[in-house]
Amino acid sequence: MASARRRLRHRWRLPAAISAVFFLSLLVLLSFLAPPLREHPALPDRRFLRLPRHRSSPHDPHLKESNVSRSAVVEEIVRVPHGDESARDDLWMSKLAVNYYGCSVPSNKYLDAKLTTYSDRYLMIATSGGLNQQRTGITDAVVAARILNATLVVPKLDQRSFWKDASNFGEIFDVDWFISFLSKDVRIIKELPKKGGRVIRGPHTTRVPRKCTQRCYLTRVLPVLLKKHVVQLTKFDYRLANRLDTDLQKLRCKVNYHSLRFTNQIQEMGDKLIGRMRAKSQHFIALHLRFEPDMLAFSGCYYGGGDKERMELGKIRKRWKTLHTSNPEKERRHGKCPLTPEEVGLMLRALGYDEDVHIYVASGEIYGGNETLAPLKALFPNFHSKETLASKEELAPFAAFSSRMAALDFVVCDESDAFVTNNNGNMAKILAGRRRYFGHKRTIRPNAKKLYSVFLNRNNMTWDMFATKVRAYQKGFMGEPKEIRPGRGEFHENPAPCICERSGSDARIDSSSISQNSNKGNISRGVSVPPYINSRAGEVDLLDLEYGDDSLIGRETTDPTDPDSTDPDTEDTDTDEALSD
Repeated sequence: MASARRRLRHRWRLPAAISAVFFLSLLVLLSFLAPPLREHPALPDRRFLRLPRHRSSPHDPHLKESNVSRSAVVEEIVRVPHGDESARDDLWMSKLAVNYYGCSVPSNKYLDAKLTTYSDRYLMIATSGGLNQQRTGITDAVVAARILNATLVVPKLDQRSFWKDASNFGEIFDVDWFISFLSKDVRIIKELPKKGGRVIRGPHTTRVPRKCTQRCYLTRVLPVLLKKHVVQLTKFDYRLANRLDTDLQKLRCKVNYHSLRFTNQIQEMGDKLIGRMRAKSQHFIALHLRFEPDMLAFSGCYYGGGDKERMELGKIRKRWKTLHTSNPEKERRHGKCPLTPEEVGLMLRALGYDEDVHIYVASGEIYGGNETLAPLKALFPNFHSKETLASKEELAPFAAFSSRMAALDFVVCDESDAFVTNNNGNMAKILAGRRRYFGHKRTIRPNAKKLYSVFLNRNNMTWDMFATKVRAYQKGFMGEPKEIRPGRGEFHENPAPCICERSGSDARIDSSSISQNSNKGNISRGVSVPPYINSRAGEVDLLDLEYGDDSLIGRETTDPTDPDSTDPDTEDTDTDEALSD
């Protein structure tokens, strides 16, 4: 009897075993039929390219220190389909942009500077950082002078920062235009006046907290100004709150987008570079790559270069004594690491940009040099920079000055059809806000936190699946109107109070709108009540956190010495009106 039961169980066990073998065989077969991203079988009329790739992926969660030199590159066939730009008519502009325009004319209560400025109050500003970090300081300095009803002395540029640029204000910006354009908003002079043949007494030097509000300036600075008459505010970057009265916010936009005009020498060279890009293609992308050694060192990220990379970046990292030891993998998961040039290229191809697109790269020395850039150049062979577009003779007047070279990149990036930033630093923020103000020109920021998982698993999916995921994750990161809710983000990145919406489909631009070329028209300025104390005193951040002093820097992925990367705070401390993401 027992023997019969054993025979019966054996009889039923055999078909189950056969089924299991068949099921496993089917899975293996399907795995071959569903090729990964790098073996995507495109249609016969589509072209492919070969892309050199590092042996180890920087996004491998189990990545160990490689004994292989970073220069060792394995040739793999990367099969990225030739795109079809005609299928994506929104690549170069937002379809909704026509409904929005920049507006920075104040209300009819805004008083002329002649009626608000006291003759015995002088405000001096010492900016901090490089070009774009200083630009935020200059913009906010004008507003601070307006709040204090003081005369502003043309701000001093930082000549002792990491960049060691000796340029003064008038060598970067058109100082006469700056003074005249804002004459009805704030009285501005080039230097302190003299009395009896001597410069008037002062200045009294002090500093205000980060994100200082109107009340903060009136309670901290005004009493000193009344007593000393001349006050100089030092390390003046991000010293003004994100939330201010609407007229003051509009003044911010007027300063940043209209009064800060580069010198003729810089603008003309920038226009030449733009013209040479236009001669090559109808549209072009400007990419702020930001993959320099100092950026990677400050971010604490790791890209698979083994002991050599750790040693090189670690040496640079010692420059900032207060940096915390970071977990590279954690930083990457949280989207705080710059994408590699290859990943930027793959993202753009997935979004629909074809390999024939011309790219202007605004960048310093790339970590890893040509080897690191090779994958991006393979994806986009039409690869340009100011150094390739202009001769050494043409760049000679700018080459020795980092801010002037950065200004050339700024001009080209501003006029590009699509601007792509690989970080959230100063240049990226200012250009993002500027491009929103002037018609929401296409501005792409990688959603690094979401894209991390896609790049991690890209070898296990088809190209179509990869592209679909990239496009889905990039929604909200493409420079569309109202991507960022009012009140969120740095004001220079999201100048919502200065962007107006048309009321109807056939509505014309409001008379308060100002053309981008401020030479082509004057703006009629209304007038407003004198600055009053803001009731939202809770906005003041009383912690004066300074890079290089006692600030908690480890949470940021940017370089505090870099004009294109510093992000000292992400939000005001007023949580009552904070909006959720």
